[in-house]
Amino acid sequence: MQRRWSRRNFLRLLAALPAGAWLERYQALAAPYQGKVKITAIKAMQVSDIAGNCLIRVETDQGLVGYGEAGSSGPIARAYIARMQGMLIGQDPLAIERHFLEMITLMHPYMSHIPTASGIDIALWDLAGKITNLPVNVLLGGPFRDAIPMYSHGQRSDVADLQDMAQLRDWAARIKAAPEGFTAFKISVDQPGGFRAGRFSPPLTSEQIRRIGRGYINTREAVGDEIDIAVHGHNELDTTSAIEVCKAVEPMRPLFVEDPLPVEFSEGWQALRNSTRLTLLIGEKLELVKGFKPFLDNGVVDILHPDLAFAGGFTGTKKIADLAQVSRRPLALHNVGSLVLCYASAHFGSAIHNFFRSESALGRPQRHVEQMSTVAPPQVRNGHLKVPDGPGLGFVPNDDYLRTKLVEGEQFWG
Repeated sequence: MQRRWSRRNFLRLLAALPAGAWLERYQALAAPYQGKVKITAIKAMQVSDIAGNCLIRVETDQGLVGYGEAGSSGPIARAYIARMQGMLIGQDPLAIERHFLEMITLMHPYMSHIPTASGIDIALWDLAGKITNLPVNVLLGGPFRDAIPMYSHGQRSDVADLQDMAQLRDWAARIKAAPEGFTAFKISVDQPGGFRAGRFSPPLTSEQIRRIGRGYINTREAVGDEIDIAVHGHNELDTTSAIEVCKAVEPMRPLFVEDPLPVEFSEGWQALRNSTRLTLLIGEKLELVKGFKPFLDNGVVDILHPDLAFAGGFTGTKKIADLAQVSRRPLALHNVGSLVLCYASAHFGSAIHNFFRSESALGRPQRHVEQMSTVAPPQVRNGHLKVPDGPGLGFVPNDDYLRTKLVEGEQFWG
């Protein structure tokens, strides 16, 4: 749709609105376009190698399409979309907060599915950008920055044995020479610990703790001080093991320790906080403000770490960021999905003041994420990803490539 305001009038509008009133700013920008477009369909499609997530597509009667990403499989998302369609089909996509609140409200006989609602919310913001001809980060109240800092991973395929110094030095040389210029990497605690990531682990043995400590200290020796190394957890440890892991890795000076304990807040998190000086980054599977609030209220979390595809999309995660800002807590983003989630994370990181870093699946040898769009692929330079400056997310799907990556049993956009 054509922009109806001059740049001068647009800037005057932004200057007249309070900086923290992001929804009011958005509503003022969207007001001239309200009632012009209606939602006609919501679809979900699962492709491989995006951490089990699925893509969301919201279609309209004006031919405009919004893309999102949900933290659920295609069949699960479609089941919940079938229940949500009555609230959304025929509605104005610009009424985003109303749609968000209706989607997350208790729906008998089942609870609302926040990951599916998250994907739809992201798609609605993409649509809003295309309708108003503005980037999502501007609609969210930004930008505070035009490129966001990112961190990457030391995967098993890159460095399998943290006890092998030759292997570690080879990996260190490769990451320092890579064009992306990442200066922060996280390595999963299961690699030196010898257990399976993402599955609840029995209490770790003394030997496992020693191997974990040696593995991370070896990594620090191999990469030097110019590369930050973080301890990557998947909510798999018990409280005692998590405390011992923090003691073992402290000499390595990790950038942070991520999600060592089960997802929800418990007294175990308080015990861990009381036992360590290390930075705790928490929350890749927490949902909405209610999931993060106990961690903030009890002073447990140092850096909040939501995933836009799980925590509530742009709308829900912006509310989390605003709450964190009250106590000057930084917010990072979990992000190992598709290019949709990558671009969504870039826009979100640009639009909030208290942003730390986004996780990144860019720069991997197969360039899977980079191939998902028909426009110039995203590039990380000096560890930063430039935020797309076109309308919406800036995502233009490469349908030919996505067709080759459909999960078995999925149809192309149903």
